Order: sequence, then structure tokens, then C-alpha cells
Amino acid sequence: MDSATHTSYFADDRSYFSILKKDIHKKASDAGFCDRKLAELDIVVAEITSNLFKYAVRGEILVCVAGGKGKEYIELLSIDSGPGMTDANRMVGDGVSSSGTLGEGLGSIRRLSDFFELYSIRGWGTILLCRIYKNSVDLPVKEQVIIRSLTVPKPGETVSGDGNCYKITADYFKVLVADGLGHGIEANKAVVEAGAAFKLCPYHDPAQIIRFIHDSIRKTRGAVGTVVVFDFKERKWSIAGVGNISSRMISYLDGRNFMSYNGIIGHNIPNTIKSHEVSANDFQQIILCSDGLKSRWDTGKYPNINKYDPSVLAAALYKDFGRRTDDMSVVISKVF
Repeated sequence: MDSATHTSYFADDRSYFSILKKDIHKKASDAGFCDRKLAELDIVVAEITSNLFKYAVRGEILVCVAGGKGKEYIELLSIDSGPGMTDANRMVGDGVSSSGTLGEGLGSIRRLSDFFELYSIRGWGTILLCRIYKNSVDLPVKEQVIIRSLTVPKPGETVSGDGNCYKITADYFKVLVADGLGHGIEANKAVVEAGAAFKLCPYHDPAQIIRFIHDSIRKTRGAVGTVVVFDFKERKWSIAGVGNISSRMISYLDGRNFMSYNGIIGHNIPNTIKSHEVSANDFQQIILCSDGLKSRWDTGKYPNINKYDPSVLAAALYKDFGRRTDDMSVVISKVF
């Protein structure tokens, strides 16, 4: 799989913060970030951990290096179950503090980040998203489609048995979310090979793509997976899945779940598998997630969250519905 895997750092012990900062610094350094960017990243991480120590309950930071060649960035998602904020936008302003400090922490994070969003609900907690690009001059322009993913390995594992990948052409974008059977290296191998087959597959119908992947990963332990294809010209979604990947299409007023077929890709899939088609006029967003997310998740509990980058919603679902004892992968795709 070519999707970035997020590393989880629990930020509820101040004695661990120095190790956390060094590890995040090393990720960016290994990715080729310049000294100035590394220094700015160090300040951002210091401010995030300081805020988590002062205000948070069950603080956690998710970190990954992502982006295509020439557009690499490091992403930090700070998640907590603290008291939350009534007016998050006001708290970003310099000089605003609820604990008698100078109140410059959130403002510093925003200034040093190339992308910054803060989402908070009083009594629920806060999610802070920031991205620092390796080359700020290469910030992306407005996209026709936004695809955001959040993949976190099972605690104790160095690789994830869940994953996702996508490809975009002038006519289509295609997304695969897959969950290799079990955990660890062998599950990851199944998912990686599924992703490689997905990238090579010439078909545009999700059911055909799944059959192609099925034939390509027979020598692995197998996986469950769902494929989504969006046709830019026809403005329609197509979707097909095998196994327990949750799929939900979202509009401004409605939502619709899609059922997958029973089976295991690479071992046994139905001969009758067909794709479902839905117009983009009815649904503008689709969420796919592995069973590392509890099945009864609901986006309706997060007021106005669709106004934010989809990574914020992915983090909110992970916060409230992540199993924490399993690999997890969530993909949110949104068209305009």
C-alpha cells in the first residue's frame, strides 16, 4: 500500500515528551526536511505537547509523512478528551489563555504550519490538525477531489495489516481499502500485494477490480476489501466490496450504507459480485473504514465537521470509535 501509516504517540506522561519530540524530528529529518523546517516542527511539537499536558485528558498525537513527490508534508493530529472549547477560533488568537499563560501557543502553531485547523466541542475534546510541507512553495491548489486517510497499526506492531491506496486520472479516481487477515507482517504483505494489483489493474468497474486483485493475491493469507471508483465525466460513484469494510455515503442531509459480499479476497469471492452505482448529485462524500473502527459510528454527533478537512473527521471517528486493539484504516473521499 502506498498510503502513509500514522504513528501513535500517547501524550499523557510529561517524562515521555522529549522522546516523542526526538522521534517526530527524526521522521521529518529522514524525509529530507531542511534545518529551518525541522526547527519550526520542533516548536510546533513542543507547543502541542505543552497544551496536551496543561489541558488534555487522554492526549494522543498521530504523525505521518505523506504527499507525492515534490509535495511531501508531515502531518500532526493532536487528539484529546479534555474539556474542549466553546470558541476554538478565538482561542487561536494571541494573548487568549484559559490558564493564565501568555496565550501564544496555538497562534504559534498556526503561524508555523502550512495548513492548520482546530476543531473542538465543549465537554468532548479537541482535535488539532497541522501540516508542514517540505517545500512550502509546492502547496496544492484547490482540488477537484479530496482524499484523506488515517491508518494506525495495532499497538505493538510496526506495520499495519490494514491499508488503503488510490489513483487519479483525468477520467477517474479509484480507492481501495483493504484489511489483511490477522495482524503483523503477513497481514501487511497481503494488503501490500492487494495495493500493487490495484495499481496495475486496467479496469474501471469495482467488481472487476476486485476479481483482478483476487487472482493476484492467492498466495497470501488473503484480505477483505472495498473498491470505489468515481467517474468525473458521468459524475457518479461505483462501489463493490468483499468482507467487513464499512462503506457509507454522505450528503448534506442524508447518509447511505452499502453492504459487502461475504468472502475473502484471494481465497473465495462470489461469482455474482456486482457494483452499485450512485449519482454524485445525491452523495458528495464517501467514508470507508476497516473493522478497526467500531461499526456503529456516526458522523452526525460532530457539529459542522464537514466544513473542516476530512482528516479532522477521520481523527474524530478514531477518537470515539477506534478499537485501539486492532489495526485501523479510514479513507474519506469528497468531490466538488
